[in-house]
Amino acid sequence: MSSPEIRAALDTSVVMRLLTGQPLHLATIARRYMAEAEQAGAKVFVSNLVVLEAYFACQHHYGMAKDAVITGLQQLLSMPTFVLHPQLLPLLATEGLATAKPGFLDRLIHAEATTAHLPLVTFEKAAARLPHTQLLKAKDC
Repeated sequence: MSSPEIRAALDTSVVMRLLTGQPLHLATIARRYMAEAEQAGAKVFVSNLVVLEAYFACQHHYGMAKDAVITGLQQLLSMPTFVLHPQLLPLLATEGLATAKPGFLDRLIHAEATTAHLPLVTFEKAAARLPHTQLLKAKDC
């Protein structure tokens, strides 16, 4: 049995319509596209960059709380039609992610580095708490 076809990669504007339902006419078109993909047995790819852009846009443009955005992303992207970074859904399910230090952005960057079998190098003290992370320290010059 062959793997389902990955039909397309969604951009942030489509993910935002699926997440927020706004504006209604564009959300309806986005939902119809997803229903057609699902009916055809096809998949759609959503990159981490699109997820992060949607995460910040929901907060900035729609005034949504971080925890609400995380829950919405988790619910939406759990649909079997989506193809995602393998660590994204487990990360979105992290308890307390909305207030965690390091936050969602740093944890997703770390997940990508981990998947690539690379250590993460950072100046961010909170991110340095994650495994396989090297903290660069600013020295007095």
